Amino acid sequence: MTTLILGQLLRFHADPFAVPPAEAARHERRGAVAVRDGRILAVGDADAIRAAHPEAAVEDHGDALILPGFVDAHMHYPQTAIVASWGKRLIDWLNTYTFPEEARFGDPGFAAEIAGRTLDLALAHGTTSLCSFCTIHPGSVDAWFKAAAERGMRVWGGKTCMDRNAPDDLRDTARSAYDDSKRLLERWHGQGRAGYVVTPRFSPTSTPDQLDALGALWGEHPDCLMQTHLSEQHDEVHWVKDLFPGARDYLDTYERHGLLGARGLYGHAIHLQERERDRLAEVGAAAIHCPTSNTFIGSGLFDMGLARRMTVGLATDTGGGSSFSMLRTMAAAYEVAQLRSSALHPAQLLWLATEGSARALHAEGRIGTLEPGTEADLAVLDLASTPAIAQRAARAGDVWEAAFPTIMMGDDRAVRQVYVAGWALRPA
Repeated sequence: MTTLILGQLLRFHADPFAVPPAEAARHERRGAVAVRDGRILAVGDADAIRAAHPEAAVEDHGDALILPGFVDAHMHYPQTAIVASWGKRLIDWLNTYTFPEEARFGDPGFAAEIAGRTLDLALAHGTTSLCSFCTIHPGSVDAWFKAAAERGMRVWGGKTCMDRNAPDDLRDTARSAYDDSKRLLERWHGQGRAGYVVTPRFSPTSTPDQLDALGALWGEHPDCLMQTHLSEQHDEVHWVKDLFPGARDYLDTYERHGLLGARGLYGHAIHLQERERDRLAEVGAAAIHCPTSNTFIGSGLFDMGLARRMTVGLATDTGGGSSFSMLRTMAAAYEVAQLRSSALHPAQLLWLATEGSARALHAEGRIGTLEPGTEADLAVLDLASTPAIAQRAARAGDVWEAAFPTIMMGDDRAVRQVYVAGWALRPA
């Protein structure tokens, strides 16, 4: 059966970092998205779409704004329960909160509980796709993909591999990292809406042998993504120099082990050398901006100028990030850019949270867009969800002014409806 979803529409037809931002999208004040069999069938003027599909069911959201579902390109579902934990710096935070919590994921029941909780929190905030680190335990990966399949969501994930500088109960080996990851990849990659990601946590917690093993696995399965962390904090960068004295820079610790490529996702990427910037752009890799995490843990200010040279995705990085909301993440990205003397346009922020992140995940043409033929993952935003937002939006001169207060002040109350593969999550 065809369903028509009515409301305001924003449809990107260009990258707002490559063209004048306000010209990158088309606004339909009264638009419709026709959905059938989990995909977008047609999109455009509401009257025209209704005339073409007279027998379709109609869900009318009035003046609410229909967008692609948000795409979170880097997060840690095992850290959901420790989000917003007081801490000092990255390494202290990992040792105090993250590693003890991740040790609990050897219990499959616990892993299943947190995976479901994470996905439900994400959906409540309008996020329909996520790319997550799991834990060292293969069962944590199974729990993640099973929970997503139960909800019909497109997600990515992988076993987090560590064979040094981690507690004994969170270490594997080069051999077991390869073997476990390969088994999980063969079990899950391409099954339904699941995508496997080769996942070394970061260079300090993997020996060169383990990095070699994971680089070999990625080379054997080049259609998979690879995710890790890069240059998040100054003391981390110095630590990497001590651990890899022969490396040219932090990125080289991945490059020399086969872990640099177009399908690579490099979280944070704040304190980059010029060679690192050039190589990431040259190979077509993606930098993933995690603004709430970078400010919460005091990592630094990401340079959004990278978006003019390479693909940049946007991410909550929960639980290092302090919010499950991509609206709050967009607001933080705006604030970080301001501190670097750059004012991001609302079009650029919305692009990063949808099609930009989808491109980083090599899922453009599937998610992150309202184009016909793509998967019908949608978020419907109330642009007057609180009195403070409503009074500001009422004075808006265009759709960007109307959307910006929700970007800056919105939360889950702004999410009126979420569709996953065309299915509404709340009663219409």
